[in-house]
Amino acid sequence: MTQTTSTFAPRNTRLAQVRTALALAASAFVLSLAAMPAAQAAPLKIGMTFQELNNPYFVTMQQALNEAAATIGATVVVTDAHHDVSKQVSDVEDMLQKKIDILLVNPTDSTGIQSAVTAAKKAGVVVVAVDANANGPVDSFVGSKNFDAGQMSCEYLAKAIGGSGEVAILDGIPVVPILERVRGCKAALAKFPNVKIVDTQNGKQERATALTVTENMIQAHPNVKGVFSVNDGGSMGALSAIESSGKDIKLTSVDGAPEAIAAIQKPNSKFIETSAQFPRDQVRIAIGIALAKKWGANVPKAIPVDVKLIDKDNAKGFSW
Repeated sequence: MTQTTSTFAPRNTRLAQVRTALALAASAFVLSLAAMPAAQAAPLKIGMTFQELNNPYFVTMQQALNEAAATIGATVVVTDAHHDVSKQVSDVEDMLQKKIDILLVNPTDSTGIQSAVTAAKKAGVVVVAVDANANGPVDSFVGSKNFDAGQMSCEYLAKAIGGSGEVAILDGIPVVPILERVRGCKAALAKFPNVKIVDTQNGKQERATALTVTENMIQAHPNVKGVFSVNDGGSMGALSAIESSGKDIKLTSVDGAPEAIAAIQKPNSKFIETSAQFPRDQVRIAIGIALAKKWGANVPKAIPVDVKLIDKDNAKGFSW
């Protein structure tokens, strides 16, 4: 599938912090206004279309959406595209028939969703992309610093294997966040001249597929010392393959999912790090920005959300 270039190439850290602070301030301000009893208008209707909901990351995001909407008396319409862009476009069309005021879009295909985004804007709906950006006239984009996540994870991996040896990348569906994580990973590994990427294969971000793919990579490259997985769902399959191999292969990943956090804390675990995202923060900021836009404020075109390195030293107690 064709994808747009990521908004989140490396950028000035202070600028990112200012933007994030602006988003948080706007969120707090508009949420407090919306809660005022003087408002007599009909409840806001927020629609959110997810690329999938068979993933704890997006389930957590949906929970945060429902919680935030409840605090402002808004109603919510949620759909699951199952990674089918045609279904996602149709889902948005149905939401527009239901007269939503705000559309939060988590695109399964940044280009393919453009017609739906355009239709929403023509209908006067505020559109904010979440987690992955969308082509078309979106008002703002809120998402993790995915380049940083991949860079952080692979720098940790390279150091864990002593700065020397073969590593493999467990890739995923070619959406912008995944592409950026791989780009960040490669940028980090390029700083270690004695670390060599010997294989990159698509595990589709699924446990079963990732298990088989990782088994094949280990068999094809018996000297591999490290594996970077683009997400925690795939990493759990990779971990099973590594453990079954009996080899000392280090594993790092991205997400901060509960299952990954638990695995990192096990004694002598081969799973040594995940660059954690904050799905609750993303959707809360997205709602705040959407409300600010609806009520006439100028809003940033992109809000990058920080990621956090989680290893055995700080995994205990971490939660989305």
